[in-house]
Amino acid sequence: MIDWRVAEQVAGMVSGTPARRPLGLDLVETVRDSAAHVTDYAGLRVADGLPPVEEVDRGQWVSANLVAFRALLDPMSERAGANLGPGPLGPALRSAAALLLGAEVGALLGYLSTRVLGQYELVLLDPLAPTRLLFVAPNLEEAVRSLSADHDELVRWVALHEVTHALQFGGVPWLRDHMASLTRELLASLEVSLDAGRMFRLPRGDDIRALVAAIRQGDLISLVTTGAQRDLIERLQATMAVIEGHAEHVMDAVGRDLLPTLPQLRAAFDRRRTQSSAPARLINRLLGLELKLRQYVDGKRFCDAVVERHGLETLNLVWSQPSALPTMAELSSPDAWVARVRGG
Repeated sequence: MIDWRVAEQVAGMVSGTPARRPLGLDLVETVRDSAAHVTDYAGLRVADGLPPVEEVDRGQWVSANLVAFRALLDPMSERAGANLGPGPLGPALRSAAALLLGAEVGALLGYLSTRVLGQYELVLLDPLAPTRLLFVAPNLEEAVRSLSADHDELVRWVALHEVTHALQFGGVPWLRDHMASLTRELLASLEVSLDAGRMFRLPRGDDIRALVAAIRQGDLISLVTTGAQRDLIERLQATMAVIEGHAEHVMDAVGRDLLPTLPQLRAAFDRRRTQSSAPARLINRLLGLELKLRQYVDGKRFCDAVVERHGLETLNLVWSQPSALPTMAELSSPDAWVARVRGG
């Protein structure tokens, strides 16, 4: 029911069209070299080779991610559209909802397209969809200027992060299926409805107060989910925190010997993540990006602590089986996780 043409058009308006210049770096060779270093350090390797590497602009990034969004959102939006009923107003309401949802999805993708530097493209719910390593050239060039960073070192650092994701999902046989299974279970449990009456009325005071409180706490999820659904979301969040934190740990551990300006890069990136403007912080909360940033921080802190206290071999136990993944509580208590996976 989502109008995906509207989504793409709105995303294009939001993302803008900055002039695209080639990165001036052999990305294929950079990725190949990064993969060799990550494999040497982390022990992850893929039997079928690395995904194709592509340098893209914001519009191409949006087009690529529309595929993944459709796989996630189409089943839910169709269920929601069916709830609008078969009456005489049904077709008009569904058409209006399709335009509205398309505009919202487009605005989200357009905003994200201005922030992403690189991406391991994975359509989680379609195992036959190809994977790629994408580098968003305009955003990388903009980051070089805003962070006063060395161009080649910044690109190599981003490559280390995205290559680590490719090796995680390509080298851990059960990881993709586990994430897809949790996602499908969550999507199947969601009861999504579009209330025609509420679509055309102003929010009441109670609605506004609940929304403001949730935004302040960064907890919009609690407004629309049950306890069982939040448990599923926590499992997904904990897994994503490990995936992102492990990539952050690896990119720094490997980068120490490869990137002379790594300390400055890390400090600049951390400032970039925490010093957004007030409007940007609000948008980040509404879109769930603050949660994403916490996943980076909490996951990296967990991985760093495990390696420092118990060694890399112990950290690699997270990839042994799904039950070895830490819980949200264990992310804050690495020693408790180590005791559990080592059998006490």
